[in-house]
Amino acid sequence: MLTHINEHGEAVMVDVGQKPVTKRTACACARVRMQPQTLRALLDANLKKGDGLAAARIAGIQGAKQTCSLIPLCHNIPLDAVTVDFEQESDCALAVVVRAASTGKTGVEMEALTGASVAALTIYDMCKAIDRAMTIEEIRLVEKTGGKSDYHYEG
Repeated sequence: MLTHINEHGEAVMVDVGQKPVTKRTACACARVRMQPQTLRALLDANLKKGDGLAAARIAGIQGAKQTCSLIPLCHNIPLDAVTVDFEQESDCALAVVVRAASTGKTGVEMEALTGASVAALTIYDMCKAIDRAMTIEEIRLVEKTGGKSDYHYEG
């Protein structure tokens, strides 16, 4: 059953009015693959544009907060917290990890995914002068809690 389509096949926003208020969390990640020297410059805050990780952290938080403006039919939800962290996976790959939390009637998966996407795009923007061959890969939900069910990525 498609929740965003009515009986006439028209797009609708899901009515969450009767859902219970619960604590909801989500974690999403994205991987940015780049040349080793690009990653070193990013980690050392040695980019011509400035501190790329600081810019990406702020962009990820802003992206999560603006999700309802970017994704059609998403609810505008109050976020309790959004964190953006970075984990070096290899000499040429950086993971962007975004955690979002809300106390409300609908989940924060899209906020976490949007935050991870925007943070990864910001890393690309900050580093593109030295490495236009960067790729953004595997944007995915890692975990969500609250609501009807929990989810944990098993990959």
